[in-house]
Amino acid sequence: MRLAKTAQERLLTILTPVAVLALWQILSQLGVISARYVPSPAQIFQTGWQLILTGELLIDVAASLYRLAIGFALGAIPGILIGMVMGLNRFVRAMLDPLIAAIYPVPKIALLPLLMLFFGIGDGSKIAVVAVAVFFLVAINTTVGVMGIDRVYLDVARNFATPWPKLFRRVILPGALPTIFAGLRISLGVAFIVLVSAEFVASRAGIGFLIWTSWQTLVIDNMFVGIIAITVLGLLASFVLKELERHLIPWRSDDR
Repeated sequence: MRLAKTAQERLLTILTPVAVLALWQILSQLGVISARYVPSPAQIFQTGWQLILTGELLIDVAASLYRLAIGFALGAIPGILIGMVMGLNRFVRAMLDPLIAAIYPVPKIALLPLLMLFFGIGDGSKIAVVAVAVFFLVAINTTVGVMGIDRVYLDVARNFATPWPKLFRRVILPGALPTIFAGLRISLGVAFIVLVSAEFVASRAGIGFLIWTSWQTLVIDNMFVGIIAITVLGLLASFVLKELERHLIPWRSDDR
């Protein structure tokens, strides 16, 4: 029964974007959507295939994925570690919370010029801005997840003199994982947004670079190829993260 529901969910995940693309194609053929401004999915696919054959799209996708993967890891790992410490220690939380509260509202893309001074206009500044954007979301969610663990579980573990490593592995980490993954999924979307925005500026490769240069030269088909590429990459990355969540948190039910 559980497998059947999982299969249905995955089928719906696939059918929904397919239905949207089919409707888009029909409206384009009927002339409801002007091909001058919004190409049909078939035209976008044809243009994308040509860009793949020339290698241009693959280079841009590889550049963006490289920056995204490193930036996401550099932001998520420290975010989880610091969030854990903040959730467990009120003195550390009192010390770091004002700093996070002050810096978090600043639009991370606004920090790009400053980061370019430190890391240059190459990959370093783009990786850094992604890492900064991811760090705050993950740290805040991890802190909330640790603080949200029922005190009863911690008290029972302490009453049985549970060693700290075992307490962390069996109680604290499992209790905080759902909120941590919520933060990771939110930060993944923000990472894509920040990365593409950063690639608009002083970049010679990347999906954001493809979209921006296509807009400047009014090559609308190429611009939509870049937009669809980001959509597909975001969908695949979200799917991988969700499957990882299913594997690490098997007790969490999606039947609700």
